[in-house]
Amino acid sequence: MAQLSTQHAQLLQHGDFLQLTLSNPDSLPSSQFTLPNGTTVSILDTGVICFEPVLCESDTKDIVLSCGVHGNETAPIEICAELVKDLLTGQLQLKHRLLVLFGNPAAINASTREITENLNRLFSGHHSMGAGLINAERKRAKALEEYVSRFYQEVRVTNVVPRNRYLYDLHTAIRGSRFEKFAVYPFLHNKPWQKAQFEFLQACDVTTVLLMQTPASTFSYYASNTHGADAFTIELGKVQPFGRNDMQRFAKARAALRQLVSEAAVSTVHFDEQQFQLYQVYRAINKQTQEFKLHFADDVENFTAYPQGTLLATDGDIEYRVEREGEAIIFPNAKVAIGQRAMLMVVPTTVAHNIA
Repeated sequence: MAQLSTQHAQLLQHGDFLQLTLSNPDSLPSSQFTLPNGTTVSILDTGVICFEPVLCESDTKDIVLSCGVHGNETAPIEICAELVKDLLTGQLQLKHRLLVLFGNPAAINASTREITENLNRLFSGHHSMGAGLINAERKRAKALEEYVSRFYQEVRVTNVVPRNRYLYDLHTAIRGSRFEKFAVYPFLHNKPWQKAQFEFLQACDVTTVLLMQTPASTFSYYASNTHGADAFTIELGKVQPFGRNDMQRFAKARAALRQLVSEAAVSTVHFDEQQFQLYQVYRAINKQTQEFKLHFADDVENFTAYPQGTLLATDGDIEYRVEREGEAIIFPNAKVAIGQRAMLMVVPTTVAHNIA
């Protein structure tokens, strides 16, 4: 790996990996150094930094935290930038292997969700389907997959205890939500949901969970399905520009994430389904033509429910109406590309029948 330049070293001395990333949005030479506490730090690319503490044989967690997959979702970027800064400056002592990813630096610089294409629809090989690696976001998705694979597979500890893999992809939503914070649990192909993960989400102040029913092209599904990781897309609130986030609203999530990487275990309470709002996907509505139109206001919140028969959207001659009682909308976005999901319809559910 290359030696750090003087400018890069100065930024890292102050813990400002985010600024280093945003100053070099397209690429960054790989480099490696050791902190005074013995933690090995590897910069693998722009926005990609790996921390490996001096591990004992009982440490079995490999943790990935990602943010900025959508460039205008700033609160998670600020949370991760602070965590990385405190690790680099020794204010936070690392306990477990950690990979932190700032997903789309060019979009972060542009304060936009994406530059050309939605990065969070390009994982599990979707980056190379169709037209192939034709833009920076497709190439970045492929690279992020490779960095995650390498991180999970290249472990210095040689104990025989199975290692526990995690990926928490942190986001904020385009619109508000009836439940300010919520998580998306990727489709597990009939494997049981994990009580411990619900307990961790609750420690992050997240008690609304959407259980997916089909494979997806998201980062969290990639980590879950390809690497067997406990993985989630976590929505921490509504999109705000840098400097406009009320960081007190993320205090519990920030504390839980810091505890996750720096302690043997996170302080949690026993899982009680009655403390959660659980939903499953009832149907997905995909945009088929440029005539697609939503028939509710732009400020309607996620998880809003309407009476049966209510017109939700039209797509040319096609009408989409509420089909069953309790059906609610989530992630409505008429501006997606043709063929992509424009809205999910969800209904309340339970996990009691398949939880471990």
